[in-house]
Amino acid sequence: MQRSALSIALCVLLILAACDRDDATRSTGPGPAEQGAAAAPEFGGRLVEATIGEPSNLIPPLASDSSSHEIADLVYVSALKYDKDINLVPYAAQSYEVLEDGRLLRFTLRKDIRWTDGTPLTARDVEFTYKLMVDPNTPTAYAEDFLAVKEFTRTGEYTFEARYDKPFARALVTWAHAILPRHLLEGQDLLKTPLARQPVGAGPYMLKEWTAGNRLVLTANPDYFEGRAYIDEVVMRIIPDQSTQFMELKSGNLDLINLSPQQYLYQTQEQGWAQNYRKFQYVSSGYAFLGYNLKSPLFRDVRVRRALLHAIDKDEIVRGVLAGLGMATGGPYKPGTWAFNERIPANEFDPAKAKALLAQAGWTRPKPDGPLVDAHGTPFAFTILTNQGNSQRIKAAIIIQSHLKDLGIKVEIRTVEWAAFIKEFVDKGRFDAVMLSWNILQDPDLYDVWHSSKAEPGGLNFVGFKNAELDDLLERGRRMLDQQKRKPLYDRIQAILHEEQPYCFLYVPMALPMVHARIMGIEPAPAGITHNFIRWWIPKTYQGPELIQ
Repeated sequence: MQRSALSIALCVLLILAACDRDDATRSTGPGPAEQGAAAAPEFGGRLVEATIGEPSNLIPPLASDSSSHEIADLVYVSALKYDKDINLVPYAAQSYEVLEDGRLLRFTLRKDIRWTDGTPLTARDVEFTYKLMVDPNTPTAYAEDFLAVKEFTRTGEYTFEARYDKPFARALVTWAHAILPRHLLEGQDLLKTPLARQPVGAGPYMLKEWTAGNRLVLTANPDYFEGRAYIDEVVMRIIPDQSTQFMELKSGNLDLINLSPQQYLYQTQEQGWAQNYRKFQYVSSGYAFLGYNLKSPLFRDVRVRRALLHAIDKDEIVRGVLAGLGMATGGPYKPGTWAFNERIPANEFDPAKAKALLAQAGWTRPKPDGPLVDAHGTPFAFTILTNQGNSQRIKAAIIIQSHLKDLGIKVEIRTVEWAAFIKEFVDKGRFDAVMLSWNILQDPDLYDVWHSSKAEPGGLNFVGFKNAELDDLLERGRRMLDQQKRKPLYDRIQAILHEEQPYCFLYVPMALPMVHARIMGIEPAPAGITHNFIRWWIPKTYQGPELIQ
């Protein structure tokens, strides 16, 4: 479950999601509002939830997976954050100013923030984080926002300025990145530092325990500057299978999980569920995709990639995998938002067109029931790689496998444990095709995922797509502040991605979290259900550790 309004936006990154999720509205079940509205919040208790993947590390710049940032969002703070209405507001900053038409940002930090070892958090920590991010030796995929800063100046112990040579659309968003502790990380090798597993932050929670392959336990930070979180402990159990997560929820061993559509519609309808849990349903801020390794000879020809687009029935995936709780999509933006290009079709299933394009690309099928082969007789065969435990992606891959089999294309499906999947395969480009999802940020800038400079090992452009026109549009778009002027550029960006098909964009799912009714204080908002997580609470009557293990 993503922790904050936009836990992903707080990190200001596009983050690979182990599960499809986020953003909030409708709920069913009795819930906290009905049960605890008149009661005073109480401190104590433990909340137990499941995560499908183990964090790769807990130094945010080094991680691109949601499991890592899910924990980091509770441990670290940033100068700015998103509120419940998805507006950037001061967080570690006491105040900020936007001057000179956006070319100068001036920040004043609060003076009451301390790292959990007692050291004050100051502008020196922000300066250290900035220098770390722009250092070419820092192994991060997220330097670009910081590199856009022309000059960083620490103007006092608790003040700093960031100057830009020209307007930058993501300037403020940059300062919603986690601030890192200078006094602990300075001079350390980030790839070897013990802080990757034993982080020291200034956020609402502190990491108490990390049992590899089992669970992480966080405890409330008593010195947290916004006020101590009501819930004493948050336990993140690593359960790499959604069905197993559901069985654990049913057994009373979890407080919240993200349901599958089948679980939401059919397996949680009995009266007992309604009495003990509250369900939420809202359009996710994320999309699923099939990404092709463009270094592979199979996918270098754009006609092949376009053929696969026409061979895949996305509406069938939405019906069969999501039980209708989602929508097909043809691009990387959330339907209904200003950046979304409505002219791009969501589903273009057309097997005849797929066959014609494959033939144009030199692929033929000598026997009606035989394999599709190239001019040398080599069959068209590849493997779709995805992470273990994500039933939606596996089922979607099976449907794609069936459609491509009809064309004579042989598809194997392989699943890998989440951390290894990212580190050993995605980051290193060791795949034919991957089934994954990205979270969708509030700003439409896609530089980190699609710019040619990011097509490198460890970069987010792991499919290796390079396009000069796209690079130019990405560079220009992020330098504009006027939404009306940016709109045509991002429409064209989506058109290029549609024409070139480095991804087959598949669907935007509904997010379907379920929360135990003993959890009070949940307030659904445009930013999600967890925007006020530190104000969730558990009545004393229901705080016994024997209730939820």
